[in-house]
Amino acid sequence: MDVIVTPTSRLEGEIQALSSKNYTTRYLLVAALANGTSTIHFPAHSEDSDAMRRCIRDLGAVIEEDETKIVITGFGNRPANVSELNVGNAGAVLRFLMAIAALCPEVTFVNTYPDSLGKRPHSDLIDSLQQMGVEVDHQEGKLPIMIRGGKPKGGKITVSGNVSSQFLSALLFLTPMLEEDSEIEVLHDLKSKVVVGQTLEVLEQAGIVIHASDDLMHYKVPGRQQYLAKEYIVQGDYPGSAAVLAAAAVTNSNVKIHRLAENSKQGERAIVDVLRMMEVPLTHENGIVHVQGNQQLKALEFDGDAATDAVLAMVAAAVFAEGTSRFYNVENLRYKECDRITDYLNELRKAGANVEERQAEIIVHGRPEGVEGGVEINAHYDHRVIMALSVVGLRAKAPLRIKDAHHVAKSYPIFFDHMRSIGAQIEWV
Repeated sequence: MDVIVTPTSRLEGEIQALSSKNYTTRYLLVAALANGTSTIHFPAHSEDSDAMRRCIRDLGAVIEEDETKIVITGFGNRPANVSELNVGNAGAVLRFLMAIAALCPEVTFVNTYPDSLGKRPHSDLIDSLQQMGVEVDHQEGKLPIMIRGGKPKGGKITVSGNVSSQFLSALLFLTPMLEEDSEIEVLHDLKSKVVVGQTLEVLEQAGIVIHASDDLMHYKVPGRQQYLAKEYIVQGDYPGSAAVLAAAAVTNSNVKIHRLAENSKQGERAIVDVLRMMEVPLTHENGIVHVQGNQQLKALEFDGDAATDAVLAMVAAAVFAEGTSRFYNVENLRYKECDRITDYLNELRKAGANVEERQAEIIVHGRPEGVEGGVEINAHYDHRVIMALSVVGLRAKAPLRIKDAHHVAKSYPIFFDHMRSIGAQIEWV
């Protein structure tokens, strides 16, 4: 389904931030890896978290849920012998479960999104699993991928962090359960270190001991550990909220978003700081971000690696800022559901934005007067692109039609409901 975003000058109202997708998927996994029963309060409901639910159930977890919580009885270090897993379009879920599948005799991860997840590379994790004695059949590092595991070995393991931190996180979930102690060395660079911090936070809450170097490039992981059954509370989601905050920033607005903790370890919390740097009037107190936008934004420069999933929303705000903005150290955006640099900027240009790309940079020449709009644009099946383009549509001079906008459900199924509730003129077609 498509949406039409009609220019909207004023947004006003209050919404509750969705629960964090990243924390929900991690809590679901550590609960499944525990012996015993865990409870997750306020879990996210999205295609990604639903994919993790579905797959851990296939692997033997028992799941009961109501409107506010999920109760999971885990399978520990003995997942069920399944032949096939379908993660949908969820890259993090795929990568985490490729590691856990190493405990199974033979599992094939199928390719149901050939134009999105099916194009993404996983060779760095495959190399690491092969170092551990796991056999992997694959298509040049892409889906479908068959894992022939059973008894992965610990010891010295290297993993590249150049493309994604998810490969490292996958190993951090697996190695504590192995018979041997492990040492993990990250090669080259490590993207999205903040997200690794979230993984380490969740592992510690689950009773797992990992000794990480200060620069997060070396890890000592004692083997023979057991995940503990625990209670977890999922915090509000900054990556999804980033687009709503950007929308409030580029319009005349009086918008409050609740459940966004000031001390969150989510890197995308930086959206609040970025909007402040752009001189957007806002406050952040008691878990509430209150934006009173006046359509007057200033350009900035920002290291996007610290807040990967909020960069597209930041860029959307910068489209209407006075001056030239630069978002650097963002090459890993190229390896997401789509190439979030080339594909996204192509669509922004269609809408009338003045943007340039480098291999690892996005440069935005702001147009405070607004963009032309009046075109149909392609969101490339990417939830973050859909949300960011919706922000741009609010300040276009003519409506924007965004194709296949239903893919927003990957992380934020009620995004358009929330936007409409604060006054955005958006309709499904």
